[in-house]
Amino acid sequence: MRPLDLDYMLGLVPVLLNYVPLTLAMASVAMVVALFMASVMAIVRVIRVPLLDRLTQLFISFFRGTPLLVQLFLFYYGLPQVFSSFSAIDGVSAAVMGITLHFAAYMAESIRAAILGVDRSQWEAARSVGMRTGQMMRRIILPQAARIAAPTLVNYFVDIIKSTSLAFTLGVTELMGATQKEAAGSFLYFEAFILVAIVYWVIVEAITIVQRQLEARLGKAVAR
Repeated sequence: MRPLDLDYMLGLVPVLLNYVPLTLAMASVAMVVALFMASVMAIVRVIRVPLLDRLTQLFISFFRGTPLLVQLFLFYYGLPQVFSSFSAIDGVSAAVMGITLHFAAYMAESIRAAILGVDRSQWEAARSVGMRTGQMMRRIILPQAARIAAPTLVNYFVDIIKSTSLAFTLGVTELMGATQKEAAGSFLYFEAFILVAIVYWVIVEAITIVQRQLEARLGKAVAR
């Protein structure tokens, strides 16, 4: 058994850390846009907007029913062949677009469940004072649904961060792409990939700590 090359691993740490900001930036943009899209789709499904409800169901079915990697290849390699406006799309944009749409589909169902999880008395109380659907959603339902959905949405953010590692298949030199290049140059694959696994682990653990604090605060708010 070959011993680990610890000097190589220590030297690789700052190299990989240089690519953490790009990974987090891609994940953050995807999360924000996906959250917005998911909220709109969830509301459309809850109040059953004619036609839009059917289109939303089709969107969710497609992006939940096909692998993320296939979707990334579709955006990066497929769309430019059909639509000239996509011919200049780069790997980062294609990856963010694919990850955003993929997770928006999953998050829409979670948010819809959270909205439906709000006690019916809240809906009836809002209607009894004459609130319209938009007012009821904005002032009463969505704030409570956000508290219900928050832990699940944080878990989706963790999944999004890990999913950005697929961007290296589109030629993006993010955290995983940089690791692949370094490993190919040194042939020390085990050291490189165990190190990048640790980096992802540390990032996810940091987010998990934030998640626990968020859940504790939300729990106190409910207990009051």
